Amino acid sequence: MRNEPFRAPVRKAVIPAAGLGTRFLPATKAIPKEMLPVVDKPAIQYVVEEAARAGILDVLTVTGRNKAALEDHFDRHWELEQALERKGDQVRLRRVHKSANLGNVHFIRQGEPLGLGHAVLCARSHVGDEPFAVLLGDDLIDEQDHLLEDMIAARYRYGGSVVALMEVPENQIHLYGCAQVEAIEGDGDVVRVTSLVEKPNPGEVNSNLAVIGRYILDPSIFPVLEKTPPGRGHEIQLTDALVEQAASDGEGGGVTGVIFRGNRYDTGDRLDYLKAMVLLGTRHRELGADFHAWLLSWARSEEASDGTLTRHADLAR
Repeated sequence: MRNEPFRAPVRKAVIPAAGLGTRFLPATKAIPKEMLPVVDKPAIQYVVEEAARAGILDVLTVTGRNKAALEDHFDRHWELEQALERKGDQVRLRRVHKSANLGNVHFIRQGEPLGLGHAVLCARSHVGDEPFAVLLGDDLIDEQDHLLEDMIAARYRYGGSVVALMEVPENQIHLYGCAQVEAIEGDGDVVRVTSLVEKPNPGEVNSNLAVIGRYILDPSIFPVLEKTPPGRGHEIQLTDALVEQAASDGEGGGVTGVIFRGNRYDTGDRLDYLKAMVLLGTRHRELGADFHAWLLSWARSEEASDGTLTRHADLAR
């Protein structure tokens, strides 16, 4: 057990949102990828709601050019609210209010797209000398799961930094940061991270534990990031800084992993984005039952079974 200073509460979150969203072009030519709707909310709102459920109400979003829509979304829209009030449309008015009342959402520009590690470093003056969460907007965690809360609890027990891990097929591990771990006796899915490799080459690692987009970071990560040289992709990789943290016995050192076995939706991938729309759509309080019934009906239809889909896919390429 580490000393009491490592039990400081996690009160702030950082959401890196400066990416160009090239995998979703042309949809993201004029719309930030974080504002693409997942059912009836933009993807980034799910992430801010997740932070709020974990008791984190101070959120810094690190943006780039053409991201003004993010600020508009979390701001009050007086004209729209007044129009809904005049119509007596309380349901939609509550939805609009919710996005502006999730907490204190701040914004800062990254300036140059120098990687995730650099985006985190941009948050230093806001975070100060406190542990903080980093939530990637591409990864949506099902609201029925409590990954962030489990990670905060692991930080409270062991100090240092905490990463979220998920088992993936071995032929996909090259798409992620990969963690080598040791078991912690008596702590189930909480493990000690001994090494990290960003997007390893085939045969480079013997682990299938991928780092997914949730972190609890000790503030000692900042001086490490300051001297971390560009790595894979010529970007400052957060993974590289965490490798040094994992090997450190100093204050704030050590990296713990929480193995996540719940539902994660990678909305940065077009196919997974569509899957997220279907899964979350079927759970929607208002639309879910009707949408689920339609899906079942469509799955039994001639269109779903006669190869029409394949022909349409060929035409859409």
